[in-house]
Amino acid sequence: MIQAFLHGLILALGLILPLGVQNLFVFQQGAAHSSFVHILPVIFTAALCDTALILLAVQGVSLFLLKFPLFKLILLSIGVVFLTYMGWVTWNDNHVPDEEAPAQKTSPRQQVIFAASVSLLNPHAVMDTIGVIGTSSSSYEGLEKSLFAFACIFVSWVWFFFLAAAGRMIGRQAKFSTWRKKINRVSAFFMWLSAAAMAYSAL
Repeated sequence: MIQAFLHGLILALGLILPLGVQNLFVFQQGAAHSSFVHILPVIFTAALCDTALILLAVQGVSLFLLKFPLFKLILLSIGVVFLTYMGWVTWNDNHVPDEEAPAQKTSPRQQVIFAASVSLLNPHAVMDTIGVIGTSSSSYEGLEKSLFAFACIFVSWVWFFFLAAAGRMIGRQAKFSTWRKKINRVSAFFMWLSAAAMAYSAL
């Protein structure tokens, strides 16, 4: 049982650590907001979406759904639209956090929609979850499979809280405001690059 839990921890860390649109968005939102409370919608949405994907992958449901070409095309199309729009919003976001004015440019509703889109509408991330976590979980049964899934989910939750906290800590530095625009541009570029990759995959 311990082996299954450790396997899940190591595997999930390996999948979630690389730089990607989801990680960039969570970090960027952490840096943008003056209060940690304002980042919670992003953290919870990203973590819950990952939890859903992991559970679906472990149960084999998501792999079944992606066998249908129409479902994959719809997923790709929605992903292209959302990532293109998110890139535009991020590119043009010149907002600088103000401790005296905690109202943020990105509303909680926008945060939830954006976080869900980069989590669920990125076929590459979905396929990684299905292909790696789903396949790896097939070697376990019963309690061991549950522990494996729990370990993967645990990593996601801890990672997103850590990433948002790191973004907020760095964002509070006096010199960070001069780098914020550059980070936004890099984030927007990755979003558009992912959108382009999705559009290419759909063709």
